[in-house]
Amino acid sequence: MDKVVASAAEAVADVHEGASFAVGGFGLSGVPNTLIQAVYDTGAGGLGVVSNNCGAMDSGLAVLLSAGRIARVTGSYIGANKEFARQYLAGELEVELIPQGTLAERLRAGGCGIPAFFTPAGVGTQVADGGLPWRYDGAGGVSVASPRKETREFDGVEYVLERDITTDFALVRAARGDRHGNLVFNKSSRNFNPLAAMAGRITIAEVEELVEPGEIDPDQVHLPGVFVQRVVALTPGQAVDKKIEKRTTREVSA
Repeated sequence: MDKVVASAAEAVADVHEGASFAVGGFGLSGVPNTLIQAVYDTGAGGLGVVSNNCGAMDSGLAVLLSAGRIARVTGSYIGANKEFARQYLAGELEVELIPQGTLAERLRAGGCGIPAFFTPAGVGTQVADGGLPWRYDGAGGVSVASPRKETREFDGVEYVLERDITTDFALVRAARGDRHGNLVFNKSSRNFNPLAAMAGRITIAEVEELVEPGEIDPDQVHLPGVFVQRVVALTPGQAVDKKIEKRTTREVSA
């Protein structure tokens, strides 16, 4: 099945108000910027986002966040995103912060049809006991707090029950992809991309290099095409447009 669509705009044309998204990327690495911009161009708002973070500087999900299009974020890192922190503390945004490994496993579980799992991460903290601020009231108080989660002991160790995550859409970026949706990610850009792709009911991949079926060695496939419904081939300009979050340099000796 040829899953290639003509443009990013066509790929996200059925995005609706209040849609939920699992989005790949970590910082500025492996972020599907072209697809995120296409979602912005639809005008849809009230979006729910599941991603490690919510963009950095003016890139990635920060495009949607700054425009007030995101209503809820499930993630594990706010980082240096001042607008993210401002909206959260002002009560404009609902945020579920969870351990990073738990986020990864919840996405994977959603893609594998596993409804829930037990993990030791968060036991003895508000992650398990409840009370984490999901939404502030804008005056310093908490209007929505996380609920207590079920815990259980196995072999003398306490674990907390975590639910899977599935979303309406998933947006990911790959280095290579074929027309069947098989994807290969480059080094650190692999990060959350395969897991986000698994969790989406409709997964859309932007690929830096589109190849024909059979050109990717099956042993090199990081994500099988069964998890991908639409593929968008990036232009050369889009493929090389990769920002650097923090640039560190040193003086060159004479």
